[in-house]
Amino acid sequence: MSHLQTMLWLCVVAYGAHVVEEFVFDWKNWAQQVLRLPARWDDFYITNCLVIVVGIVAVWIAPEYPAIALGMPALMLINATFMHIFPFLLKRGRFSPGLITSVLLFWPIGFHTMAAAQPSGRDVTVALIVGALLLATPIGFIVLKQNPYFDQTRSY
Repeated sequence: MSHLQTMLWLCVVAYGAHVVEEFVFDWKNWAQQVLRLPARWDDFYITNCLVIVVGIVAVWIAPEYPAIALGMPALMLINATFMHIFPFLLKRGRFSPGLITSVLLFWPIGFHTMAAAQPSGRDVTVALIVGALLLATPIGFIVLKQNPYFDQTRSY
């Protein structure tokens, strides 16, 4: 196993710890109040299960597709920065569930994992695009779900 793959396994473990922190400190209600995101616990569970699967897949594809595999630590860095640290600062210190693991795990492990791959500029760009898409997709679906067009309980 390469150093990059070992670091990607640490990303998976860090993400697991992050999910526990978010759950324990009630991320759903925080997201509804602070981010105005109409999140439900079902959304949280499904999304985070998929992230763990993505992390495991990243470990296995890293030797062949390192730029895509680096989407996992890129996701961690983007999530930490835009979903936890910036809202914490913008809300003048209101605690964001996930903030502790973002600062103590996501940033150091995410940056170290990116460095372990010795990526080219192109690889970093690909990784950031993959990471941004991984974060934006479930959020986009949660927001889209509010549109009546996507309401499966309505009759025609």
